Amino acid sequence: MWHRASGRVLFETVCLHLNLIEGDYFGLEFQRHTFFSTVSLTHIIKQVDFWPKHTVLRFVVKFFPPDHSLLLEELTRYLFALQVRQDLASGRLTCSDASASLLVSHIIQSEIGDFEETQCRQHLLNTNYIPDQMALMDKIMEFHHKHIGQTPAESDYRLLEVASRLEMYGIRLHPAKDREGTKLSLAVAHGGVLVFQGHNRINNFNWSKIRKLSFKRRRFLIKLRQNVNQDTLEFLMASRDCCKMFWKVCVEYHAFFRLFEEPRPKPKPVLFLVTFICVNLSVGEIHTSHIRTINIKGICLRPVLMIFICACLSFSEVTCALVNGHAEDCRGATPSPLISPMLNDTGAIRTDDEEDNRRKNCPTDNAYCIAKELLCTERTYLKDLELITSFQGVLDKEDCVPEALKTLLSSTYEPLHSHHTHFLQELEERLSLWEGPCSTEVKGEMQRIGDLLLKSAQELKLQMISECVFALERACVASRRLECVCREFELQKVCYIPLNVFLLSPLHRLLHYRQILDRLCKHYPPTHTDYSDCRAALDDVCELEAALRPGLEQIENYQKLLELQKDLIGVEHLAVAGRQLIRLGCLSKLSGKGLQQRMFFLFNDVLLYSTRGITSANQFTVHRQLPLHGMTIRESEDEWGVPHSFTLMVQQQSLVVAACSESEMEKWMEDLKMAVDMAEECNGLTADLLSASKDVKSSGASEVVESEDDLCGSRTSLPRNGNNSGNTLNRGNTTAHVCWHRNTSVSMLDFSIAIENKLSGNLLRKFKNSNGWQKLWVVFTNFTLFFYKTHEDEYPLASLPLLGYSVTHAGESENIHKDHVFKLHFKSHIYYFRTESEYFFERWMTVIRSATVSASRTRYLNRTEPD
Repeated sequence: MWHRASGRVLFETVCLHLNLIEGDYFGLEFQRHTFFSTVSLTHIIKQVDFWPKHTVLRFVVKFFPPDHSLLLEELTRYLFALQVRQDLASGRLTCSDASASLLVSHIIQSEIGDFEETQCRQHLLNTNYIPDQMALMDKIMEFHHKHIGQTPAESDYRLLEVASRLEMYGIRLHPAKDREGTKLSLAVAHGGVLVFQGHNRINNFNWSKIRKLSFKRRRFLIKLRQNVNQDTLEFLMASRDCCKMFWKVCVEYHAFFRLFEEPRPKPKPVLFLVTFICVNLSVGEIHTSHIRTINIKGICLRPVLMIFICACLSFSEVTCALVNGHAEDCRGATPSPLISPMLNDTGAIRTDDEEDNRRKNCPTDNAYCIAKELLCTERTYLKDLELITSFQGVLDKEDCVPEALKTLLSSTYEPLHSHHTHFLQELEERLSLWEGPCSTEVKGEMQRIGDLLLKSAQELKLQMISECVFALERACVASRRLECVCREFELQKVCYIPLNVFLLSPLHRLLHYRQILDRLCKHYPPTHTDYSDCRAALDDVCELEAALRPGLEQIENYQKLLELQKDLIGVEHLAVAGRQLIRLGCLSKLSGKGLQQRMFFLFNDVLLYSTRGITSANQFTVHRQLPLHGMTIRESEDEWGVPHSFTLMVQQQSLVVAACSESEMEKWMEDLKMAVDMAEECNGLTADLLSASKDVKSSGASEVVESEDDLCGSRTSLPRNGNNSGNTLNRGNTTAHVCWHRNTSVSMLDFSIAIENKLSGNLLRKFKNSNGWQKLWVVFTNFTLFFYKTHEDEYPLASLPLLGYSVTHAGESENIHKDHVFKLHFKSHIYYFRTESEYFFERWMTVIRSATVSASRTRYLNRTEPD
C-alpha cells in the first residue's frame, strides 16, 4: 500500500516509471491552503493529516541550475522545457515582449516543426502560451521563421538557453515584509537568497555572505558575516508554516548547490534533497484535465498515481531509451561529482549495428591500438597546454605579475604548445592513413609512429617546468592580487584540476611517452621496420626522465603540500623544504563519545588530524598535531574491542584510531612506522604548524544552518555545477574531500602511480536500468573520470571521482551481451563502460584499478608491469 511507503520511495517509483536518471532536479508537490508544500521523506501515512482531502500530486522541477548545459539528459531538458512553458503561461516567468516572443517561437518549433504561415497562425490562435499572446503574434511568427531545420530537442535546448538568462527563471516568490512593513518577496536560487519588490530584484545575499539562516515563529532571520555592514536581517512572513517552509527550501538549495556529499542515514529522519518545491508541468500537450484527484485517506495510491503520471508525462518525441545522464558523482558528483549540450547526430545513441560496423572497419592490431592511445592522450595534453597559454594571456594583462615570471612562462610553454600542435597534426594524419583504404605499400610505410616519437623526443625541452611552479608560488606569496587572479582562473570550468597540475603536465606527459614506447618495443620483433625508431626514442626519453626524476618527485610533493595548505584551516608553513607527504585519509578516533570520523594527514615529521568544517571553501579544521619522534604503534583490536583499531603512543599520551578495513589498517600502520623512522633522520624539521589563533570561526568557519526545530541541512553527493560563482574557491572536489566522503585514504605513492596512469578516449556508457549506450569522450586523471561530449569540448560535462569504487568485468547475469564491458560499482551506484577493443578494455581496467585501490608500499615495490 502506497500510504505505508515513504516519500522517497514514492518519488523514486515515479522516476523509475519515467526512466529518469537526473531525478535530483525534480520533486512532487501538493497545494496546502494558500501555498504549495512538498512531499517529505517520512512515511506518507504520517503526512496524510497535513494534506487536504482531495490532494493532487504534481511532478515538478525543483532545482534550477545556473547553466542549462548542466543537464545531461535530453529527457531532463524536455521536462525543464515543460516547466518553462508552464511558468510562461502562468505569468510566473516575467520577461520583455521580445524575450517572450522568442521563447514561444522555440516552443512552437518543437510542437509543430518548421514554419508554415497558415499552420503557425492557426496554432497560436488555438493554443495560448503567454498572457496577451495575440499582440505578439507577428513577432512570434517572425522568430519562428528563423528556426527552420531545428529539431524538437534542439528547440528545447534553445528555449532553456534563453530562459536561463532571465532574472525570474526558476524563481518562486514567497511574500514577506521588512521591519518597516514594506511588502517584499523572498526567493532562493543557486547563488543565495534574493529579495524582490514586485518582480524587481532589490537585493542578493550570496551564500558566502550568509553565516546562518533561522526562523522564529513568523520571523525569518538572515545572519550575515561580520565583514557585512548589517549583522542580521529580519523579514516577517504570513505564518510560521510559511516561514518554516521557506527556511527548508533555503537549506535544500544550499545543500544542493554548495555542499558535497549525502549524509549517512541516521536513526531519525532528516531533511534531504527530495523535499520538493512546487511547480506544475500541465502545459502544452499535457492538460490540467488529465490530472486525477488523489484522495490520500483510505485508498491505494498506486493505480491513480500511475494514471496521473502517464497522463501528465506522455512524451511524443522522447523515448525511454534516450541517453542516460550522470546522477551521483558527475558534477561534480558530480560531482557529482558533477552538463552537456543538446544531443545531435554526433552525440546521440548509436545502435548496436552502427557501432559494431564502425569497429569492424578499424584495425585491431595492438600497434594500431597503442598508436591510437597516443593520439587520444595527445589531444588531451594539447588542450592542457592551450589552457596554460590562456592563463599566460590572463597574466599578461596584470600589472602585479613580475616581468621575469611572464618571460619564464612564455619561454617555457609557448614552444611546447607550438611543438605539440604540429606533432598532433602529424599523428592524426598518420592514423587516418593507417585506418583508411590505401595500397599495401603505403599502409606499410604509414603504419608506424616511431619516427614521429623519435623526432618529438629529441626536441623536448622540459628543464624549466618545475621552476615555473616555484616561481609562480613565490609571486603569489608576494602579491595578494596575483593570488586572487590565479584563484579566479581556477574557478573556470576549463580548469577542471588544480592549476599547478596543468603546469606540471609536460613532465607527466614524458612518463606516458616512455610507457607508449615501452609497449611498442615489447610488441614489435627486432626486425620490424618501426622497432629501431621506437628503441632509439625510448632511450632518449628514459635518459631525459632519469635527469628530471629527482626534480619531478620534489615538485610533485611540493605541489601536494600547496594543495593541502588550501584545504586546511589552522595550520601555517606546511609547504617547507624537507617536509614530505606520506598519506592522507579517514580514520575513526575513539573517544568518550565513541568513534568519530577524522581526517588524518601523515608527513615525515608530524601527524595532523582534523574535521571537515562547514566553511565557504569546504576546508578541514585541524585540531591537533602529533610529533613522530618517539611514537609507537600497536594493534589494539583485542584491547578495545573495535575492529581494525590501533593505538598511537607519543609523549605519554595515546590516541586510539580505527580504519574501515583490515587492508586500510595495514597500510596506515606500514606508513606510520616508515614515517617514524624518517622522523628520526629529520633534524629540526618539526615545528608548531598550528596557527597562533585557535578561533576557527575567525578563519572562515560557518555555523551549522539551524532553526528552532533543530533541523539541519543535508549534503549532496557532489557539487552540481562546474563553475563556482562565489568569491572563494570551493575545495569540495579535492582528493582530500573525496577521501573524507568515501572513507578511504591515498598515499604519496598512490599519487605517483596516478601520474603514470592517465588515459583518454571514447567510451560507451550505460546505466544499470537503462537500455541505450551513450558515446562520451572520457579523460582519466587525478583519480577521476571526466566526461566530455567530444574531444573538442572546452570543459568537462561531468566528473566521477573513483576513490572507493571497485572495477570488475560485467558478468553474464547482468544481461549486457556485449564484449569489452567493465563495471564501476560503489554502494548502490553502478555504471557500465564499453571499449572498442580488447586492448583498450585492458588499458582502462588497469588505469582505473590504480585509482580504486590504494597501493601497498610493499606490493608496489615488488610489482612487475604487465606486457
